[in-house]
Amino acid sequence: MTPRPTEASAEAPATDATGTEKARRPLFASAPTPYLRLLTATQLAFNIGFYAVLPYLATHLGGGLGMAGWLVGLVLGLRTFSQQGLFVVGGALTDRYGPRPVVLAGCALRIAGFGWLAFAGSTATVIAAVLLIGFAAALFSPAVESEAAREAVRHERETGEPRAHVLALFSAAGQAGAFLGPLLGSLLLLLGGGFRAACLAGSLVFVGVLAGHASLMPHTEHVRERAPEADRVRDRDRAPDALTRTARPGLPSWRAVFTNRAFLLLCLAYSSYLVAYNQLYLSLPVEVERATGSQAALGWLFALSSLLVVAAQVPLTRWSARRIAPRTALVTGLAVVAAGFAAVPFTPGGPGGLLPGAALVVLLTLGQMLLVPAARGLVPDLVEDRQLGLATGALSSVSGLAVLGGSAATGALLEAPAPVRWAALAAVPLAGAVLAFTLPAGRGGKEAGARAVAG
Repeated sequence: MTPRPTEASAEAPATDATGTEKARRPLFASAPTPYLRLLTATQLAFNIGFYAVLPYLATHLGGGLGMAGWLVGLVLGLRTFSQQGLFVVGGALTDRYGPRPVVLAGCALRIAGFGWLAFAGSTATVIAAVLLIGFAAALFSPAVESEAAREAVRHERETGEPRAHVLALFSAAGQAGAFLGPLLGSLLLLLGGGFRAACLAGSLVFVGVLAGHASLMPHTEHVRERAPEADRVRDRDRAPDALTRTARPGLPSWRAVFTNRAFLLLCLAYSSYLVAYNQLYLSLPVEVERATGSQAALGWLFALSSLLVVAAQVPLTRWSARRIAPRTALVTGLAVVAAGFAAVPFTPGGPGGLLPGAALVVLLTLGQMLLVPAARGLVPDLVEDRQLGLATGALSSVSGLAVLGGSAATGALLEAPAPVRWAALAAVPLAGAVLAFTLPAGRGGKEAGARAVAG
């Protein structure tokens, strides 16, 4: 298949010198602008600080503070709700005030939340600290993710480089942080620092993130009313940073986003992936325990997933972005995820009985690497630029609600016969792939995407 055409490539092909320069760049440094490198490094640091604490929270609550199992589950559920469920709030605030104040507020609240959690000793203070930590992410993440998507689109227009490549760097950086964070937490625990030391270390990481954004993130330019067409044409000729981070006042158009049929279909398709991904925490542990008699090998499978993303995300997305449309990558990724569940009953146990679980992890991770950058890259094509923060947050919030309902339904399948269980789980991302096939194909540049939606 020929490479997907872009607005920039249609106007002027890249010069040999530029191509040579790109070929010589180190892989992780290939985020193409200083601002994108800041956002990518932020995602890495954010997940290091977060995952230095999160994997050890349940043990701390149950063993360290003596909470009952149901209460531990409630606290963890509240953390997820205060984060994922409120992403839409962070996205709306980003559209209203611009990304800089929202990101800085999120960093400050995360520092305060981890510091509070380090010394919290009662149920009420633990819940309050956990809610603060979750809400901090609900502010921070939509602002950073919408900025990354906006900058990726701009870079695609100017250079012809597919936006999915930039977003793949962003995803790989986050996964690297998710891999390194638990190692940092484990090291602190082994050194005798305990859970409090892990919280304080996570807080210190966010102090660094706050300092970096306070000094490097551009200030927003407040605009009192929507610019007329002449001003927008003039703005496109201004410095990129001035345009991308301009805050537009007034309430975001919630109705425009939540009545956008194509965007809602994307949310549903993406939700099917997250419901499937949640099986790493629900069905995979059951499969590993059934096959080996314990869950001791579970950590190795999670490490396998993280290492696959760190090693293969960028080259895989670079390949797919230049050869297939975003919709095709989304549909293919969901189909690969479905194949992962379908493969479990047919994969021989092999050494230690872990081969079925490993097949699920590998295929689910490969599908994730195809579909996540494609889904994020489609959002700017489906909504107006001034609604991008709200839409980015809504994508996560709608998916979070779907996971909340889907977890109960898929949890009921744990007692079903294995072929029935895995077939039902495979049907979820397969249904998402069918929905994704109805979306516009996605092209480079906002105007091309708008034509695709309209057509």
